Amino acid sequence: MRAERPVRALLAVAALAAAGCAGGAGGNDPNGAVYAAWSEHRSRIEVTADGSVARILGTRNGRSGEHEGFLLHLRGAAGRGLTVRVEDNTDLTGPIPLHEGSDVEVRGEYIYDPRGGLIHWTHRDPRGRHPGGYVRVDSTYYQ
Repeated sequence: MRAERPVRALLAVAALAAAGCAGGAGGNDPNGAVYAAWSEHRSRIEVTADGSVARILGTRNGRSGEHEGFLLHLRGAAGRGLTVRVEDNTDLTGPIPLHEGSDVEVRGEYIYDPRGGLIHWTHRDPRGRHPGGYVRVDSTYYQ
């Protein structure tokens, strides 16, 4: 019975170490959560994504105001080369100075699409009913 305690303790430490090193949803690489949502066809998930602007899609008017869109190529092994579309409400954030190759971090709601998905709600909710998001370019946050 005494010999079991060190073995159990060792197994517990090993399990904690493995959990801390695992990629995927959470951990140190936020893109793992985006990739997991995409691969599992899940939507309406709050995510943070980090990458570079692959393409500027321009602006369009929608029901909730003017939006600008861009394609974000996810960085790091957990992103697995996935590219997602990002839509930002410029009526709330103002125009965001983006160009192809810009390093960007976004926080918002992920919606599944087979081509990579969409991240929207990348701004504050003036009515306070939805978690706020952001687009960070360099050290400036647009909310």
